[in-house]
Amino acid sequence: METTACRWGIVGTAGIARKNWRAIANSGNGTLIAVASRSAERAAQFVAECQSDVPFLKQPEAVAGYDALLARDDIDAVYIPLPTGIRKEWVIRAAEAGKHVVCEKPCGLSAVDVAEMLEACKQANVQFMDGVMFMHSRRLQVMREILDERTSVGEIRRISARFSFRAPDDFLQSNIRVSSELEPLGCLGDLGWYTVRFALWAMSYELPEQVTGRILSQFGRADSPQPVPTEFSGELIFPGGASSGFYCSFLANHDQHATISGANGYLHVPDFVLPFSGDETSFDIEQNEFVVRGCNFEKQRHSRRIAVPEHSHGHPDSQETNLFRRFGELVLSGHPDPFWGQIALKTQQVLDACMQSANNNGQPVSPTSNL
Repeated sequence: METTACRWGIVGTAGIARKNWRAIANSGNGTLIAVASRSAERAAQFVAECQSDVPFLKQPEAVAGYDALLARDDIDAVYIPLPTGIRKEWVIRAAEAGKHVVCEKPCGLSAVDVAEMLEACKQANVQFMDGVMFMHSRRLQVMREILDERTSVGEIRRISARFSFRAPDDFLQSNIRVSSELEPLGCLGDLGWYTVRFALWAMSYELPEQVTGRILSQFGRADSPQPVPTEFSGELIFPGGASSGFYCSFLANHDQHATISGANGYLHVPDFVLPFSGDETSFDIEQNEFVVRGCNFEKQRHSRRIAVPEHSHGHPDSQETNLFRRFGELVLSGHPDPFWGQIALKTQQVLDACMQSANNNGQPVSPTSNL
């Protein structure tokens, strides 16, 4: 490819697209050409509002209709934040139009859908990646180094992760995430995707042998044909005996804790999805001891905080910018990396199995059975 910048289009005007407008601007190797919505007025409003906050040298164009954006020959890659219920169609259309694709999560309604999306991208020789920003954090790289040296944590025995936010009443009444037509997995798709991805990452992407899932509460907005999960818990059992438990919810307050426990200690990160605001990210290593001397029973804390110079958001070194910069590098190289599609498919397989288990009274399900 002769261009020196990845030329982006945004397909849809979801709220998260505003954050990624800034990420593209900060990437250093990308520029935004156009934004499409179903109506020209909505696209124009979105562009005007974002341009006033984070301006590009040349204002991106507002386009009426997603097909019109995909037909353009001045766009290399698209970011697709459309609802999951219609995402597969537009990912495949984008690939067929020769566009590289970053899509929001969950990537599809099922692992079968995601496999079809990946095949379309493979046939078109375009890059696919999901929008999990923490995968591109410098902190995650340092955490991997700690796990791989196998002294601070040791052999992994247990992973736990929680991701929740307390949804306001208007969210539960109108948001697409409580519509079974648009987001049938509810909080499992929206938040559980991150907790499952974290567990797979910790286990070097080995699929669990079996999973179980429970819908703890559910709700649907007035026009939703069925309720969707608003609280969900799951359990993953990996080959070798390691396990992982997760909880995701639209009803509990903001919580993004993750812990990896091993034979020698544990790694704890209190903000694994969206880092706390600041100019560094961090995590803790705990190697505590229980000491008994005669009648004295003492628990001793041995804690080590590891900080990584990295802004939490909105900067050229933040994780969302790293995502778009890394994707741009792959596009400009002309050599798509199948790794990113493979881990998206594995994440979807585990979510599918969790939901299948939940719909069958918590019976164990193998995630390899849904492809």
